Amino acid sequence: MPEIKDNPRISPPIGENSIRAKNTVTKNLAPQLEQRLPSESLDMIRAAGELARELGLGLYLVGGVVRDLLLGRANFDLDLVVEGDAPKLAGLLAQRGGGVVVVHRRFGTAKFRCQDLSLDLATARAETYAHPGALPTVKPGSINDDLLRRDFTINAMAIHLDPDNFGKLVDPFRGEKDLEHKLIRVLHEKSFVDDATRMLRAIRYEQRFDFQLETTTEQLLRRDLSMLHTISGDRIRHELELIFKEERPEKPVQRAGELGLLQKIYPSLKGDGWLREKFQQARSITYPPPLGLYFSLLVYHLSQKEGEDFIARLRIPGATARVVRDTFHLKENLPSLASPELLPSAIYRLLQDYSPASILTCAIASDSTLLRQRLQLYLNKLRYIKTSLNGKALQQMGISPGPRLGEILRQLHDARLDQRVKTKTEEVELVQQWLSQGG
Repeated sequence: MPEIKDNPRISPPIGENSIRAKNTVTKNLAPQLEQRLPSESLDMIRAAGELARELGLGLYLVGGVVRDLLLGRANFDLDLVVEGDAPKLAGLLAQRGGGVVVVHRRFGTAKFRCQDLSLDLATARAETYAHPGALPTVKPGSINDDLLRRDFTINAMAIHLDPDNFGKLVDPFRGEKDLEHKLIRVLHEKSFVDDATRMLRAIRYEQRFDFQLETTTEQLLRRDLSMLHTISGDRIRHELELIFKEERPEKPVQRAGELGLLQKIYPSLKGDGWLREKFQQARSITYPPPLGLYFSLLVYHLSQKEGEDFIARLRIPGATARVVRDTFHLKENLPSLASPELLPSAIYRLLQDYSPASILTCAIASDSTLLRQRLQLYLNKLRYIKTSLNGKALQQMGISPGPRLGEILRQLHDARLDQRVKTKTEEVELVQQWLSQGG
């Protein structure tokens, strides 16, 4: 691998030699494991390591938990890689210690659960890509092969779990150094060509940790932006959903706009200051905001046709797609809410068929104080107002089932919304008045 300078932001290009980096053991993280993992989890991975040694298998802790141990961040997702048969190891672990195993033999993976604890075990594998954007072809491999298929150096580290080497760090791509220098670095120059979703993951990690893209990595990302077209809409949507689940998603979204990523996902998207402000407002009102709210704010300035294209491109599923569509329909009908003399009952009738997330989107996005107030009035109060009398009570008052009963219920609800009646007694009196007038 190219030598990492004292200022690694300015580094040699990532070349083919980088994917043949030599495995090195740099430090022992057993103290961090003992300090940061719950004792039950620590006991479980120790037991797994001892069993793996008996079977002659290599066993490693991998993934974000290794990175976060080095960063001093909490992470209890225990992903293990087995040099050998992962489902077999999981099954024997369950036999000895109890628990349940779910095996996916086709993928060489297993999930082991014991009470409230769980381990994900995967057979170490090597990957090749038939063409850009394709899902990888996999075959069994070594821990180095498995780390090589990862996205960034900081995610390509492992920890030995066998008793003789417990806690030793495996860091073939010097991810620890990149953590120290706060860099996001790909493993080889075709990384984004093989899997363009890594572009979105790169900015997600960059902004989560307040890191920087390593210079050559950023150059490769900009060079390979067109590769996003090789990725299915489902996979792009999944990466956006992960971004929206970040603590401050406006940061990676704005960064995606700066790098041209958003425009490659859909040309009219913008990750600007307006969107940053609206994402922040969304979190101040509801936490965590629903995905539909973030998606709707992202596309708020698009036309309705563009919105439909966006939904189709990313194959956005039912509930979220409904929020986005409702947002566009409501945005067109917002002028109906602007009449100065509009009663609460009229506000309710105008908004009752829209999803709450779409109403909140428009309340956040609107520049009109009056519209924001009325949208919030519906969300915070009007939609919860109910009548004390129901259909059965009206029938007991002599009203036959049918359209007339439904209309009286609606009028009674309007009266309650407009505070013309406030109690059950007042509702009864109003209905009796209508009946006496032949209403």
